[in-house]
Formats: sequence, C-alpha cells, structure tokens
Amino acid sequence: MPVVEITQTIDARGLSCPMPIVKTAQAVKLLPPGAYVELISTDAGSIKDVAAWCRSTGHELIEQTSDGAVYRFVIRRK
Repeated sequence: MPVVEITQTIDARGLSCPMPIVKTAQAVKLLPPGAYVELISTDAGSIKDVAAWCRSTGHELIEQTSDGAVYRFVIRRK
C-alpha cells in the first residue's frame, strides 16, 4: 500500500458507540476532499460501524487494523 499523509487523527479510545463515528463525522466535514483521517478506537463495535458509515456516506475505508483491543482505521474523504 502506498504511504498516505494523514491529515487528522481522531483519538476515540475509551469512547463507546456512537461517539467514534460522531467524532469522525465532525472531523471529516471540516477537511477537503481526498484528505485522510485516522481513527483510533477501543470500541469493538467500531469495526462494523466504520465500514457501514463509509458505505452510507461514500467515504473510502482505506485500511483497518487492530493491535489487541485497539482498532485503527484510515478513511479517505470523498
């Protein structure tokens, strides 16, 4: 995968659903098209939530990884 420049990182560790998505949506609205957002979350529900949110909004889920109970998502703004 090519290296992408993360425009903004959202640290949603310790937050429960729906806050990781709410914080991501708020941040994405302020960024230009094509910008990359990194979301760090400890909510296991984020795995399904982020994918569903990207499908419904048209943003692209570029990467999804986990390190134990910490989940990392890279999203490209449409």
